[in-house]
Amino acid sequence: MRRSVVMATIVAVALGLGACSSRADSPAVVSPHGGNVEVFTWWATGSEKVGLDALVGVFETQHPDVTFVNGAVAGGAGSAAKDRLEARLTAGDPPDTFQAHAGKELTGYIDAGQLQDISGLYDAFDIRKKFPSDLLRLLQVHGKIYSIPSNIHRSNMVWANPAVLAAAGLAPTATYDSIKDWFLALDAVKASGKTALSVATTWTQVNLLETVLMSDLGAVGYSGLWDGTTDWNGPAVTAGLADFQKLMSYTNVDRDGLDWPDATQRVIDGKAAFNVMGDWAAAAFEGAHKVAGTDYIYFPVPGSASMFGFLADSFTLPVGAPNPAGAKDWLETVSSLTGQTAFNRAKGSIPARTDANPADFSAYQQSAIKAFGEDTIVPSLAHGAAASITVLTAISAATKAFTTGGSDLAMYQSALAAAAS
Repeated sequence: MRRSVVMATIVAVALGLGACSSRADSPAVVSPHGGNVEVFTWWATGSEKVGLDALVGVFETQHPDVTFVNGAVAGGAGSAAKDRLEARLTAGDPPDTFQAHAGKELTGYIDAGQLQDISGLYDAFDIRKKFPSDLLRLLQVHGKIYSIPSNIHRSNMVWANPAVLAAAGLAPTATYDSIKDWFLALDAVKASGKTALSVATTWTQVNLLETVLMSDLGAVGYSGLWDGTTDWNGPAVTAGLADFQKLMSYTNVDRDGLDWPDATQRVIDGKAAFNVMGDWAAAAFEGAHKVAGTDYIYFPVPGSASMFGFLADSFTLPVGAPNPAGAKDWLETVSSLTGQTAFNRAKGSIPARTDANPADFSAYQQSAIKAFGEDTIVPSLAHGAAASITVLTAISAATKAFTTGGSDLAMYQSALAAAAS
């Protein structure tokens, strides 16, 4: 019952926010064509659905002549939606716009001629200066921009249970300067009989891998993995993979049968000390009525505090969209300050725009907004920003083979190098 009230309140707030004065935030920017606009997402449940509802509320206020059609497909953390989308695009039946992770994940769609270049909309909507220049660079594929981000998440975060840490003889609010420093704490938790580091299925392990590489290689070295300036076969990567291998030795043995909420829940329930997960985990703690600083703490993965591992949900303009004018109306709402504020307040992420008011957001979101403005922005591998789907699939397969029975670090490194090439 309480969650229903919260959802209704968020949507009501979103509708109220729709009355700002700039063009992108106008309550009635009328499309020249109106009609239906099908918005294809995997936001069908939880805080994602609440966020979508809030964004739709703003859209209907800003563009009252356009009818929103919800094309959400549930299941598989987005995999079911991506499969359905691929079938529709192949059949020449695209939605008007679809959700995708911003960055290199879009490469396959672009190379197949399925997406329009929307770089010009950044000028039409007067938003080019509203996003960080580093973000604009990371959004580009082949020098052009093909999507507009609705939000920003951070991948390189640790979530921890202070009570479990204290029971292991550790300072309950301690942070660590490096992965190697963190090993000492993990050893203490393991000796206490609790799971030191909870993880889940392969993609969460790839998320852990990317954060270790951030920590051990630094921002320049890590980013070089994706532009060819860092050698995947080099000794720095070898050292990072050795740290990843050791971290996996602290994890739960049933990991491959779980997904991220299960791994995070173990920290919430006091069965595990640490979990490395993107900052959507904050919503899980808040949903369990846990208090930050008392029931849980959070900090960047040791050694990566100066980096913001970015990923973003974004929206596109497909080639052959039935209502391109309506799709552009949706993109305008997605890019607007009002839309980004309403959506991210509900979803728990932060706006991609730098002119959002931090006071409109939770304590964690305020810390993320500050970090996004100050830290070096680097692209997430596990969530589509750093590499194409083809590369990510190959890296995921190599990681699964390594963590489910393989122990040959040199073979793993060679497989990763081949995947990235």
